[in-house]
Amino acid sequence: MKIAGLDIGTTGCKLTVFDQTGKYLDKAYQDYPVTRKSTEHEVDAEAIMEAVMSVMSLMGHRYPDISGIGVTSFGETFVLADENGAPLHPAMLYTDPRGAGACRELTEKMDGKTIASITGLKPHEMYSISKVMWMKRNRPDVYNRAKHLFLMEDYVVFGLTGTAQIDYSLASRTMAFDITSLKWSEEIFRIADIDPSLMSKPVPAGTSAGCIRPEIAERTGLSTETQIISISHDQVAAAVGSGVFDSTKAVDGAGTVECITPVYDGLPELEVMYAGNYAVVPYVIPGKYVCYAFSYTGGALIQWCVDTLAKKEKELAAKEGISVNEYLEGDAKEPTGLLVLPHFAGAATPYMDTGSKGAVIGLTAGTTVRDIYRACMEGVVYEMLVNMECLKDSGIHFDMLHATGGGAKSEVWMQMKADMLNIPITALKTADAGTVGSAMLTGIAVGCFENLEDAAAHMVERKKVYTPDPQMHEKYIEVYQRYRRLYQAVRPLV
Repeated sequence: MKIAGLDIGTTGCKLTVFDQTGKYLDKAYQDYPVTRKSTEHEVDAEAIMEAVMSVMSLMGHRYPDISGIGVTSFGETFVLADENGAPLHPAMLYTDPRGAGACRELTEKMDGKTIASITGLKPHEMYSISKVMWMKRNRPDVYNRAKHLFLMEDYVVFGLTGTAQIDYSLASRTMAFDITSLKWSEEIFRIADIDPSLMSKPVPAGTSAGCIRPEIAERTGLSTETQIISISHDQVAAAVGSGVFDSTKAVDGAGTVECITPVYDGLPELEVMYAGNYAVVPYVIPGKYVCYAFSYTGGALIQWCVDTLAKKEKELAAKEGISVNEYLEGDAKEPTGLLVLPHFAGAATPYMDTGSKGAVIGLTAGTTVRDIYRACMEGVVYEMLVNMECLKDSGIHFDMLHATGGGAKSEVWMQMKADMLNIPITALKTADAGTVGSAMLTGIAVGCFENLEDAAAHMVERKKVYTPDPQMHEKYIEVYQRYRRLYQAVRPLV
């Protein structure tokens, strides 16, 4: 018996296979194109399905005894489809700007705080419902033919099984889902003038949609008994795969995007969440919620520094037989004193300001590339400190971070984070917690594991715990007091 996690991302999908004990076996990846014009950001949903079939076929013919495949996906992006699930238009990405006017209209009909009290989301054009409104008004021929409105998780699940269901966490990314009653909000669909019958049935994370269609089994080499499991929004799956199940711990997703995901044992203080632009998302454990505190540029900023500034350092690192990252991290122990505003792709929480720009402050003729590299690492963490400060009245009280992603491999960055945040950090061996979380929930659904704790015991591997140094924390906090004013100082200039 094998289990697998299917992760559908913005530009590609990946299927990872594990044995019944949770041991990694194999994976397959397939990308697909994304189109971004000034007024349209789209992805071909049929290309996504073809990529899914490609990775399933590759893994299915190698491991025909896969008993369950869990499906996770990125959020917000949607497509209208006919009764057979065939897309009627290119899927509108979460970054597509065409819902801006409709979003303003929604907030004129219903106060933003009221919308947030229902959906857990401060109104924003990125969420699906506004763009669906645009589609109905500007492409009525498409809207009137539609029998389904899918996000990418339920689009793929329906294509594989014929069952239209979506998990609670992904449903919440539409800004039309009631996070307390765990149902579609009739009131929001009414003011949006969208037919709620188009939506898939909301179900708890880890719910089986049934077995794959016979024609899918024949094409992929899988058994007709292979089950497809609706898992979650990718960030929720990452929290599961990090072994974070209660409010004493949070996830540090140290990937391209830097994201801290705390767990709440009940509904958090919504006024605080609204003020900081934090989404409140139903978690996989009934009654619990998570939120996302994130910076658009985490590892992406570090990579920018390497690619743009460190050309000579790459050569020097190669001569020493080490990676350029190791070379640039060096052995310096003190804060650089530089201030890097990591808004190189705009500002995420708590600002949600797409117009903000990055900045490096405090340069001198003696500043080195190594200094700037470390300052970029510091800037990402200072931004997380801002978020933790904003969230302190929301009910968070975690005392441990579980770190995943490529950044968790850097001992220097992990120790820096522990010192700056003043919280112990456990680095996990897995770089892809989302896939692990998907496989964990799949394993529970098909009987490999009894519960989350059992699944975590098999699949969540801890590598090292980094303990904060109180003296270093004081030094970083001294710099942070200046950083805290950086956004307000730079933003009026850009």
